[in-house]
Amino acid sequence: MKTAIILHGMPSKEGYFDPEREAQSNSHWLPWVQRQLILKNVLAQAIELPTPYEPVYEDWKRTFEQFHIDEDTILIGHSCGGGFLIRWLSENNTKVGRVVLVAPWLDPDGEVDNDFFDFQIDPELVGKTDGIHIFISEDDDADSLDSLKIIEKKIKNVSVTRFKDRGHFTYGDMGTEEFLELIDVIFE
Repeated sequence: MKTAIILHGMPSKEGYFDPEREAQSNSHWLPWVQRQLILKNVLAQAIELPTPYEPVYEDWKRTFEQFHIDEDTILIGHSCGGGFLIRWLSENNTKVGRVVLVAPWLDPDGEVDNDFFDFQIDPELVGKTDGIHIFISEDDDADSLDSLKIIEKKIKNVSVTRFKDRGHFTYGDMGTEEFLELIDVIFE
């Protein structure tokens, strides 16, 4: 059976604990994508990662690895969740299905004060997957655009779709929870 794991990004601590906001795994386009995958007979889980406002790689890894991950697993990561997937795939020899990274973030400015992004990117990363596709928008923050430059320089054969007006692919930037292009890429 095909499965999918959807990872959120890194919110502010204030946003994370705001009782008026959804949990990170239920925000932006994540629930809509999860539902669309389920309707296509893909068991999809948008998981809540521990202390995402101060991410610790080993904690995220432990939570992530509670799920069965193999060549039938689609991986989707937004922002810091995308950066996590690049590290996890670089450090593990697990073959996975399609990987979709939405505004992947690798902390080029050293914002995270721990070893979360202290790793070497595997230049042959795509070979461990059924393809890596990145969504990026020209009006995103400079550090996200710099992260894409790092990825394109270090990883061979990634596919990139560029937008002009999606910002960081949050609901506030997109104005919608729907993300049709992501679903299309998974099933192309």
